[in-house]
Amino acid sequence: MPTANKNFIGATAALLLIGLAALTIIVSMSIWLVELNEEEFDRVLAVRVVRANAVDLRAALQDIETSQRGFLLTASENYLTPYTQSRDDIAPLYTSLVQHARTLPNLTGPVARLGEIIDDKLVELDGTIQLVRDGQQQAAIEILQTDRGKELMDEARAIFASIVQTTDAAYVEAAGNQRSSVDWLRWTTFAGAFIIALVVGSAVWMALRYTRELLNARREVEALNAGLEARIDERTQDLVRANEEVQRFAYIVTHDLRAPLVNIMGFTSELDTTMETIQTYVLADGDPLSEQEIKEARLAASEDLPEAIGFIRSSTRKMDALINAILKISRDGRRPLKPERINLGELIEANANTVQHQVADTDGRINLDIKTPPIVSDRLSLEQIFGNLLDNAVKYRAPDRPVEIDISAHRGPNRRIIIDVKDNGRGIAAQDHQRVFDLFRRAGTQDQAGEGIGLAHVRTLVRNLGGDITLESEFGQGTTFRVTLPEQLPNVDRSN
Repeated sequence: MPTANKNFIGATAALLLIGLAALTIIVSMSIWLVELNEEEFDRVLAVRVVRANAVDLRAALQDIETSQRGFLLTASENYLTPYTQSRDDIAPLYTSLVQHARTLPNLTGPVARLGEIIDDKLVELDGTIQLVRDGQQQAAIEILQTDRGKELMDEARAIFASIVQTTDAAYVEAAGNQRSSVDWLRWTTFAGAFIIALVVGSAVWMALRYTRELLNARREVEALNAGLEARIDERTQDLVRANEEVQRFAYIVTHDLRAPLVNIMGFTSELDTTMETIQTYVLADGDPLSEQEIKEARLAASEDLPEAIGFIRSSTRKMDALINAILKISRDGRRPLKPERINLGELIEANANTVQHQVADTDGRINLDIKTPPIVSDRLSLEQIFGNLLDNAVKYRAPDRPVEIDISAHRGPNRRIIIDVKDNGRGIAAQDHQRVFDLFRRAGTQDQAGEGIGLAHVRTLVRNLGGDITLESEFGQGTTFRVTLPEQLPNVDRSN
């Protein structure tokens, strides 16, 4: 859990830094784009003012020129009213035009030239009007006929048209820049919102995951605390069972070893008696033996002596087999376990393949249904366990039907794996269900070779792995052996 805490703190700090960096970038971009947009907005306003000033100034010049011509033709002061009104507007309009045209450097020259034209045009207009007022109307008309005023107005109109075209283009450009800035601001906002949402979502997900892990750890602790008493009881039962097994084992060993020993002792006494009879015949010192003594000596030498020696040899062989069986179980119980990751389905299938030909000879079959994850256990022990169970299923088959073996495995509670090996063989009588696991004990008809150590050996191996084995059987119908193993090989006290 400390490692998980460090990981959670580190990940949370990283997410906060990412979020802070994203927020800083978003704010900086937003400020820059807003300022850029404001600059473009100011430029648009200036361009619009320049265009408006140019249009108004052009209209004012046209008005005063029209008013001047009317006055020259009629000498009526009424025609000078527009002249007077527009003449006063020209100076402010031109001043504003010059001021705002600074935002458009390419208009600096044309605007300056326009000022010169306006000054020349106003001098001409003011001069002709004054001539008419002085009664020199013909002189004023002659000045008008020189086309000097027309040339000035034509040049002014061209400059006005250029200013309008330039301002229109600048307006379109500025509007496009504004639109681009708005688009960038929009996408920056979307991207920033996405990044922040991603960071917040990741932080929430990590917090939920960490909380879930804490809750799971808490439940595991509660489960461990709740099951502690049950495990203590289970361990106590294991110790009681182990003690009973030791006592039963001691009884079986002493009983089974004592039987051939009693036979040896009995036949040794008989051998002594037989040897006395033979010695009487062999060591006779010239005294004649009766026919009965000779007959008894010959009978002892030809029958009693070989029989006694044969029984003694048979008993010693029995004792040797029993001692070897005890040593085998003892060695397996003391063998160091080698935990490794094992695919249980592959291991069981490999063991099933070793008896497949024997099953096939009876037109039988082996069915596998293994639904377990890999386990960590001792491979050799598992191979011996399932090898013995499959050998027994084939060896003690029912003669009137094909062999059928079903092997299934699934996960049980408390991280345990449950494997069932079911056959349709002879079955085991109810009174022998526990007896078959005892050393040197066999059940049913003894028509197969064996010493009664197979299932005792299997139970020893299973318990060494931290598991247990039980059976359910109906005589004449078949037997199911249930092997329960831990997913992870524990450090257990192994019993012999």
